[in-house]
Amino acid sequence: MALMATTATAAPDPHLWLEEIEGEKALAWVRERNARSLPELESTPGFEGWRARAQEILEDPRRMAMPTGADPSGLTETRVFNFWRDARNVRGVWRVSPRADWEAGTPVWTTLLDLDALEESERRNWQWGGATCLPPGYRRCLVRLSVGGKDSVEVREFDTEARRFVPASEGGFFLPDAKQQVAFAHQDALLVATAAGPATTSGYAREARWWPRGTPFEQSRLLLTTAETDMGAWVSAYGEGEGRRHVIDRRTDFWRGDILHLMADWSLAPSPLPSDADLQFIANLGDGRGPQAFALLRSAFNGIPAGSLVAYDVPNGRPLGAVRQVFTPGPTQAIRSVEATGQALYIHLLDNVAARLLRLQPTADGWAASDIAVPANAAITLQAADSADGLAFTVSSFTTPDRLFITRVGGTPALIAENPAFFDGTKFEVAQRFARSKDGTRVPYFLVRPRAAKGPLKTLLFAYGGFEIPMVPAYLSPDLMMWLEAGNQYVLGNIRGGGEFGPRWHQAALREKRQNSYDDLHAIAETLKREKLASKIAVHGRSNGGLMASVAYTQRPRLYDAALVGVPLADMKRYHLLLAGASWMAEYGNPDTSDWEFIRQYSPYQNLRKAARYPRVFFYTSTKDDRVHPGHARKMAAEMEAQGHPFYYYENVDGGHAGVANLRESAYRAALFLAYLNRELK
Repeated sequence: MALMATTATAAPDPHLWLEEIEGEKALAWVRERNARSLPELESTPGFEGWRARAQEILEDPRRMAMPTGADPSGLTETRVFNFWRDARNVRGVWRVSPRADWEAGTPVWTTLLDLDALEESERRNWQWGGATCLPPGYRRCLVRLSVGGKDSVEVREFDTEARRFVPASEGGFFLPDAKQQVAFAHQDALLVATAAGPATTSGYAREARWWPRGTPFEQSRLLLTTAETDMGAWVSAYGEGEGRRHVIDRRTDFWRGDILHLMADWSLAPSPLPSDADLQFIANLGDGRGPQAFALLRSAFNGIPAGSLVAYDVPNGRPLGAVRQVFTPGPTQAIRSVEATGQALYIHLLDNVAARLLRLQPTADGWAASDIAVPANAAITLQAADSADGLAFTVSSFTTPDRLFITRVGGTPALIAENPAFFDGTKFEVAQRFARSKDGTRVPYFLVRPRAAKGPLKTLLFAYGGFEIPMVPAYLSPDLMMWLEAGNQYVLGNIRGGGEFGPRWHQAALREKRQNSYDDLHAIAETLKREKLASKIAVHGRSNGGLMASVAYTQRPRLYDAALVGVPLADMKRYHLLLAGASWMAEYGNPDTSDWEFIRQYSPYQNLRKAARYPRVFFYTSTKDDRVHPGHARKMAAEMEAQGHPFYYYENVDGGHAGVANLRESAYRAALFLAYLNRELK
């Protein structure tokens, strides 16, 4: 008890009022801190040039138009869907082109929806949330519109041929703003899970419903109700026509739940998967088996190793098929993503964090695997697939801009388009190196620095370390380009908690093992300084990475010379009570139980100390972030202020969890980052 009495949690939280997101007093506090920090950062020599160049790069009309404008695929056999922002289209346009013209490099775009015009007409701060369409025709789509970039969306049915929303008077579907998931069950019915109705403590839908066209939503058919303490219910649908299959995902927590298949008799058939498996999709590969569900295992199951891709048959009536092994990665490998075409599977495989692309074709006795040629030491992203066994994917590296390829039936990829180079990548060298963590684990990281550089350099270290998300090489953002061009260094850490080596790498930093992630980060920073690669280090992370960056400077204030803390978690005593926080207890633990004993060891808000000498931190967040509560950043800054520690603070009124709502805001924030780094890493 004496130990607990020494922590900040023993006394009432003096900054609790900052959790009132739109509270007048809280917003006045935000405006005052913005007014203190932003003019100082904007006055940094070079600021306007950085902002202008970043905006020029982000809005460059030569950028590739990616086939990512619709789900389940922005690439059909005849059309390409794209969402585009530039200098003229600040909020963006949703558009479509004939595929043949797009592949020839001369797309003929037809605007489907102009977000700037919609904002002007309706006087609402609309941001694009995406579109889910009904295959194979893609005529009817469900468009998601977000106010200010929030996760919460309004859903409207859209006719892509008429290029208009379908009004309620014509039976058009409409769902008011909420955190929700929707899918076409068929042309005249939706699967809906909306938090506008009963919601869980995590803020997600408790109910899954079947909503026929032309009926009030209140009369929709209830399919499932989850417990209030569950994470929530999600709905999805896959395939087309008679082969379309409907799924309800009842998540008990972030990593566990029940996959339920809606059968023709309205019953829900439990999946044969273990509760922690990750369903990818249901697809028909034309091999006579009909629709099959594909999933990734997070734990070993029936002799199949963790990390494997598995499958089972999904008929429209019971019984479901048994789980079968499809592909198992090696000890240094992890499956990053999977796509299905009408004939095969494509696997994006990480091998020591480098990308490989595999094609798996079903055979009479299993699967025939073949490699698709991709450049060495590059990163790839699977963008879209079509039913004729075509796959679009991008290839990039830290210094090479994105190139878009299409492979057909596993053939040699054809280059479709490429982004311009916005800096001279030949002037920089990239190396993968390893640090040794506190427990002896080898932790990889990438180092990017000028080729002619000698000795230690000012270093920006970025990492994440959570939720099974891997950090992989990608073409550098404008702020990083300008940071390197000024003679500095960039490091990307692959710390535990991510998915770089599959489930084991993630699970090594779960709950009571969280400190492993932070020890990995410290090991990289220590190695950089010990080997005289880094003179000063700024650590940077966002979201869970913002928590990481806060832990970094509170645990090791002498190791880190600056910290960029983006949309962070920070008060780990109350995180589960704020917005979506309850859904992350499977990742961090429940602070209302004995779990607090390990959480409090690193929780940044409770570990701030007046006597410590912290670097001057830069907190940035968004008022409209309805995922990670802006109160985390507010309270962290307020407590530092109360203790006499200087900091910078920027809270954007828009942007959602991304922190920015458009390309101009992204350019402005990039300039803020550079101003901060140049001030603090002198």
